[in-house]
Amino acid sequence: MSSNLVFKSTHVQAAVTRWFIEQSRQGFFATDRHCKVVVWNRWMQVHSGLAAADVIGRSIFEIYPDAEARGINEYYTSALSGQVTIVSYGLHRHLFPFRPTDADLAFDTMPQSGQIGPLVHGDEIIGTLTVLEDVSDRLSAEAQLRTQIEAQQNARGIAERALRAKDEFLSTLSHEMRTPLNAVLGWAKILMARTEVDPALLDRALHVIERNAVAQAKMIDDLLDMSRVVAGKLRLETQPVELVTVLIAAVDVVMPAASAKKITIHTRFDHGGLRVQGDPDRLQQVVWNLLSNAMKFTEPGGTIIVKLEAAGAVARIVVSDSGPGISEEFLPHVFERFRQNDTSSARRYGGLGLGLALVRELIEMHGGTVTAANGGDAGGATFMIELPLVTSTPLDLAGERSDVRPVTPSLAGVRVLVVDDEADSREVAVRVLEECGACVTAAGSSAAAIEGLRAVESDDLPHVIVSDIGMPREDGYSLIRQVRRLTPERGGRIPAIAVSGYATPEDVKQARAAGYEMHVAKPMNSVDLILAIHDVTRAGR
Repeated sequence: MSSNLVFKSTHVQAAVTRWFIEQSRQGFFATDRHCKVVVWNRWMQVHSGLAAADVIGRSIFEIYPDAEARGINEYYTSALSGQVTIVSYGLHRHLFPFRPTDADLAFDTMPQSGQIGPLVHGDEIIGTLTVLEDVSDRLSAEAQLRTQIEAQQNARGIAERALRAKDEFLSTLSHEMRTPLNAVLGWAKILMARTEVDPALLDRALHVIERNAVAQAKMIDDLLDMSRVVAGKLRLETQPVELVTVLIAAVDVVMPAASAKKITIHTRFDHGGLRVQGDPDRLQQVVWNLLSNAMKFTEPGGTIIVKLEAAGAVARIVVSDSGPGISEEFLPHVFERFRQNDTSSARRYGGLGLGLALVRELIEMHGGTVTAANGGDAGGATFMIELPLVTSTPLDLAGERSDVRPVTPSLAGVRVLVVDDEADSREVAVRVLEECGACVTAAGSSAAAIEGLRAVESDDLPHVIVSDIGMPREDGYSLIRQVRRLTPERGGRIPAIAVSGYATPEDVKQARAAGYEMHVAKPMNSVDLILAIHDVTRAGR
């Protein structure tokens, strides 16, 4: 190769090198053996604010006076002896006090990383070379990644706690559902195994079976209600409500269980005319849940107090008991779903941990508040509900009261057609209604019911139809549609009541839209069914 070509090649290489240095997204500066700057690229000019003409020929320690004080001179001493120092942001933080760019104003000064090493020509070290990089974006990405990792870890922790809570709840649910079922099946087998049953034993067995069936039905209702709350499908049928009436009804429901446990319930209704805008059934459910909770934790011979009073613009309902109270650790969580103070297999008190959660949800849906506290020196727990008042009208229901029982109306002379594919449920309905004086005809399917209607004389048609909804082949909806297509003389206008385990508000609306006048949920309360029949037949007879 000629010397001319060598000369041109050398110059081309130098030009390319200078171009890469100037256009690089990294900082380059070189010093001689006396640490005086000989190269200062464009990146260094932009980020330091110092032009190349202002720094070339000057010592790096003159340009950055604090560099020597911070020990950076040792890096250059090492470089001149042939060693390379890796500049890590994590160790060295800000090597040089560069000003941040507009995109990096969040940093006090630019975070840097890079290398300080020897500048070699042949076998001779002729100076130092410093390569710097702005790691703002990298640190920001790392910080964002750490945040995401922490969020994922938190989410994982929440999910794991939720899974543990679900497992604990399913275990509790299994236990709580099996316990009353065990009592029902156990007593049923005892009765079936005897040819003759002592009346006292029979009475005891029937009371146990009823009590445990009611308890199991209550758990199912609580689960369904909480599911509706979570899904946002729980709806209130609001109207002006006399709170005294709600409280009396709730006390009436729990009075038999309280008597059996020898618990005294005192009522103090100082204001008999307090009215709120609310759903009477849901408000009764709230008070019933509080009373049931108080009874669960009150020892035999204890006392429960139910008070109603006015407090400015709100009505205040207070339910207190003489039980052991609530632990201070659990008190903040008492209204949380599926939370119980003791979830061990050795726990003393049963339940799913839903009753008080439903109380809070329902009261807040009414625009009110509910709080829990311990009774202080008197012991026990106190729950206080506050609801906004509508009006106040005097009633003769204030003061202390004794047990009150609703009167079950007679169905004498009422002809009822009961339709249910389940023989056991059908037989129960028939017996309940016959004991109230009704004349009952039973059918095991929709087809049999329609055939029966067509077979009787118009004067002997039933006054009311009571039908299950979930039946094979033709369900209760199909039945009522066929009935409504009949002429009035053949029973097309007979009032009908749906009795079904499908008991959501949507199910009730669907039953009414199909042609039923009323809906009674399973497991069926016999009084509810009798009252429903009485109501739908009273107008037409």
